Amino acid sequence: MGIFGFFSKEKKESLDQGLQKSSENIFSKLSKAVVGKSKVDDEVLDELEEILITSDVGVDTTIKIIRRIEERVSRDKYLNTTELDIILREEIMGLLGENQSQDLSDFDLPADKKPYVIMVVGVNGVGKTTTIGKLAHQFKQAGKSVILGAADTFRAAAVDQLILWGDRVGVPVVSHGMNTDPASVAFDAVKQGVDTNADVVIVDTAGRLHTKVNLMNELTKIKRVMQKFIDDAPHEILLVLDGSTGQNAFIQAKEFTKATDITALAITKLDGTAKGGVVIGISDQFKIPVKYIGVGEKMTDLQVFNRKEFVDSLFKKK
Repeated sequence: MGIFGFFSKEKKESLDQGLQKSSENIFSKLSKAVVGKSKVDDEVLDELEEILITSDVGVDTTIKIIRRIEERVSRDKYLNTTELDIILREEIMGLLGENQSQDLSDFDLPADKKPYVIMVVGVNGVGKTTTIGKLAHQFKQAGKSVILGAADTFRAAAVDQLILWGDRVGVPVVSHGMNTDPASVAFDAVKQGVDTNADVVIVDTAGRLHTKVNLMNELTKIKRVMQKFIDDAPHEILLVLDGSTGQNAFIQAKEFTKATDITALAITKLDGTAKGGVVIGISDQFKIPVKYIGVGEKMTDLQVFNRKEFVDSLFKKK
């Protein structure tokens, strides 16, 4: 069994609660769109298109979903409105599956990658450092040894915050303080991971969108020094996005995917917003799998993304 265990009743309840605002927003609008209607027609589809766009699914992804539903309406000739909820779930799950967002209930570290090196990127304020702390907690709870690298050295609060998380979780943090070379911190963190035979090294990086050229150069340098110890490091480049910012999260994803090869997404703060649809749109538009979602303040509220459970909670009838 993976380190996050099976998708328990407690995790599902936490997910339902975290997505409650988004679910209520979508479902109440969907109910109004089909009231008095017996079949899915152009008017219902137009309403559905507006619902998805205003739920921050994004225009391009919304159009893709509507086209798929139109094809089913055309194929099945008569589609009643009671089936729309089921079809919508199926089509969104299909989209997420195309982006390698798998039905995960747990997460295993690759047996041939030790230490497994994760480089975390994202702008200030998205919950990047908190996500790293919660991730470290999850790994440690599973009996894994974790080392954190405080390579966001441009902001004193980022370094201090990561050290606090290290103390709270009980894992070592490699830090050189503020205004030091980020690559040097990454170098020492990975070296310590190799020397101590750690299971996971998680390296925080600059939380600012300076010019793409500077960002690209900095991240390239960090990757290069990691590879002095591990040829294929980092094994994962995790972009953290704040789900509550809606379309702004799309812009951040666009900038970071230009600057470096993002391999996974963590979308945070979904519990405080009705913009849960952003998870669907970002994954679809950038073809990057969503790996983690943040649905609350507790350590365990950083969950491994499970598309089936996510879609079920997002379209849950109250």
